[in-house]
Amino acid sequence: QVQLVESGGGLVQAGGSLRLSCAASGSRFSVNFMGWYRQPPGKQRELVATITRGGNTNYASDGEGRFTISGDGAKNAVYLQMNSLKPEDTAVYYCNAEVRTLGRTINIWGPGTQVTVSS
Repeated sequence: QVQLVESGGGLVQAGGSLRLSCAASGSRFSVNFMGWYRQPPGKQRELVATITRGGNTNYASDGEGRFTISGDGAKNAVYLQMNSLKPEDTAVYYCNAEVRTLGRTINIWGPGTQVTVSS
């Protein structure tokens, strides 16, 4: 069974920075791509950024220029550096990954980490 574990959330003032980390663990798996989504209070879950195994990245428009996604293939890990944070970035941030394991491809989610940006 493959699992994702996030870390790095917390409370920060507007204009500050946070770095989120997520690592996939388990046995007999490979990662196709990983990414970050977020769910603001009272809203639906939305894309933040994704990164493929080959390093190609994709960002939602409101994070571009402020957020940077990066990955470490050796550790099956993905990171999200968030700068110039705004109160509207407050959300639960979820790590997501598409992995291949035991002959099938599955999409998995981490439990989420809370990011709160105060004004």
